[in-house]
Amino acid sequence: MIISFVANDFATNGAVLLKGAILPHIDELKSAIAGLPEDQAGVRLHGIRSLGPLLASDGAIGAIADKALGKSARPVRAILFNKSADTNWSLAWHQDRTICVKERRAAPGFGPWTIKSGMNHVAPPFDLLARMVTLRAHIDDVPETNAPLLIAPGSHAFGRIAVNHIQEVVIRCGTATCLADAGDVWLYATPILHASEAASAPKNRRVLQVDFAAEELPHGLKWLGV
Repeated sequence: MIISFVANDFATNGAVLLKGAILPHIDELKSAIAGLPEDQAGVRLHGIRSLGPLLASDGAIGAIADKALGKSARPVRAILFNKSADTNWSLAWHQDRTICVKERRAAPGFGPWTIKSGMNHVAPPFDLLARMVTLRAHIDDVPETNAPLLIAPGSHAFGRIAVNHIQEVVIRCGTATCLADAGDVWLYATPILHASEAASAPKNRRVLQVDFAAEELPHGLKWLGV
C-alpha cells in the first residue's frame, strides 16, 4: 500500500485529506464495528480484535500513521463517533489533551486524571501530544449539512492554548471545513483546535477516530492501546 501526502502541507496546516484511503476496505471496517452501540454520540473502543488488521502498520488506516510517524507508530486510543437525528450535538472549539493508559501511577507532569468509560485518562505533558497524530476514517458521507469537523489550520503549532485565548487563535488561523466522502481519511496533528456544529440535515455520520503515537510513555505508564 502506498500512502502519499504533502508532508510540508501537513506540517503547516496540521491536517490533510486522503481521498478514498480506506474505500477498498470500508466493508471490512463496517464489519469490525458491527454490533457496537449506534445510539451513543461516542463509544470508546478497546479489545476489538477485528480492528487489528486495519490499524496495523500495513493496514489501510495504520499505514497512514506509519507514513506520518514512522515504523514505531501504534494505535493508542480509538473512539467511534456517530451523529444522527437522535445524537445530533455541537462541539465548542477545543484541543484534545488526554491520553488513555492501562493504570494510574504517580508520574510527574501527568494530570489531572479522569475515568472515561471505565478507562484511565490523563493529560500528559503537551509536547507528547505534539508528537502524536489523529486519524478520522469516514464510514459515511459528511457534506456541509451533516456536521463536518471544523479546524483552525496551523493552530497545532501554538502549543497548549488557554481556554480564554482559543477564540483569538481561531480568528488568527481561520477556519477550514473538513468535508468527506465515505472511505476518506483525515489526518490531523492531535493538538489542532477543532469544533463541530449540529447537523442541519442529520443522517448517520459514523467516524472511527484513532490516535497514534510512536514512543513509549515514561514513569512506568503504559498505553492502553486499542
